[in-house]
Amino acid sequence: MSRKQIDRSLCAVVLAAGLGKRMNSIRPKVLHEVLGRPMLLYCLDAVKTLKPEKLIVVVGFGEREVKKSINDKSVIFVTQEKPLGTGNALAVAGNALRRFKQGTIIVLNGDAPLITGRTLKNFLGKHRIEKNALSLLSFVDEKAAGYGRILRDDKGQVVSIVEDKEAAGSQKTIDELNGGVYAMEPKVLDYLDMLEANNSSGEYYLTDIVGIIHRKGLQIGAYRCDPDELRGVNTREELSKVAEVLNKRIVSEWMRKGVTFLDPGRSIVHHKVSIGKDSIIYPDVYLEGNTSIGEGSIVYPGVRIVDTVIGRGVIIKDNTLIEESTVGDGSTVGPFAHLRPHSNIGKNVKVGNFVEIKKSTIGNGSKTSHLSYIGDAILGKNINIGAGTITCNYDGLKKHLTMIEDDVFVGSDSQLVAPVKIGRGAYVAAGSTITKDVPRGALAIGRAKQENIKGWALKKKLKVKSLKVKRNEKK
Repeated sequence: MSRKQIDRSLCAVVLAAGLGKRMNSIRPKVLHEVLGRPMLLYCLDAVKTLKPEKLIVVVGFGEREVKKSINDKSVIFVTQEKPLGTGNALAVAGNALRRFKQGTIIVLNGDAPLITGRTLKNFLGKHRIEKNALSLLSFVDEKAAGYGRILRDDKGQVVSIVEDKEAAGSQKTIDELNGGVYAMEPKVLDYLDMLEANNSSGEYYLTDIVGIIHRKGLQIGAYRCDPDELRGVNTREELSKVAEVLNKRIVSEWMRKGVTFLDPGRSIVHHKVSIGKDSIIYPDVYLEGNTSIGEGSIVYPGVRIVDTVIGRGVIIKDNTLIEESTVGDGSTVGPFAHLRPHSNIGKNVKVGNFVEIKKSTIGNGSKTSHLSYIGDAILGKNINIGAGTITCNYDGLKKHLTMIEDDVFVGSDSQLVAPVKIGRGAYVAAGSTITKDVPRGALAIGRAKQENIKGWALKKKLKVKSLKVKRNEKK
């Protein structure tokens, strides 16, 4: 069977109905983000690598928001009306699995975003090879809290799981913990109605099915896994730890592919980011969303880049923010620059200190080196924008376009009042306010007439001195 074929002997159930009380949030727990993406989506990505015949997501609190975040017509949603625990959640999903009589059902929690498709495939393979009725993933961690403990008999066979808060005596010293990932044959679903509500919470724990299956004499397997992959999220602190693990995983992968991180633990890289070989990433850099960076680029400290395409050999200098834009090969941006959404920077362009670009295109070889604002503008090639130049694009009601053709020189401290067009090869004198179109090759001067008043400074000094004398006489 090819990887693209559906595994018609497999169904997957993702439990995503939990309230997440300890998150202290109005949002569904599974929609809290890890590196800019809801944690539930990472879990679904891992499951989808198995190509299940059916993918069922059990929703509850925040049902509408969860469905909207997934936005996948192939997913079957089942609603758990009341928060009665994981056992009840799987029982609710049982209706959607009624016709699934032969094959395997894999069940996992939507708040465990670090699980990988590779681990799930290996787990599923072991379950099937050993012909277990029920299998689960476990991990060893002496310090982890809140996880059920795996109880084994003298022969090492799994007999049950005891929840952390109910563990007593020697059970508290058991360091093999339940990872919350299960593979089961359809007959296991028949025993869900034997689950009993917990006395303290009134919930039905899916973990109790392990003891039931053992008492029925059916075969159970438990397979140990990397603890990091089974980290669940119930608190903000755990959310932070999961993000740290995922970020380390992503950064390490890029370093293996030929990217240099000068301090790997101090940069954030989202999972959809791509970085070309021989690029250098300094500390305190944030690469977010669908950002891509070409080969041989350098990103200096304090930079945040969001949903942006950066070309080859680009230099992004310190403390620069770039959002939803493009930067062509060989260009330099920053320091302290801001490219707002829909800015398109050509090749070999210089965007310098404290320059803000908004919804504008800047052609190849052009320069706007410092202290300028370019908004709603189209700039051609080889243009020089002097320091302090602004495009006055807003009249209080709507935005207007500034067009500057190739080879234009704009002097410092100029204001281009849109809508306006500067023709090819034209010059704008420093300090000008331009309100009319400038023809090709022309020099535009938009200054008030200068007037020099001789002796004015001396007269002012004498007047000030006279006033001081009068004040002293009054005293």
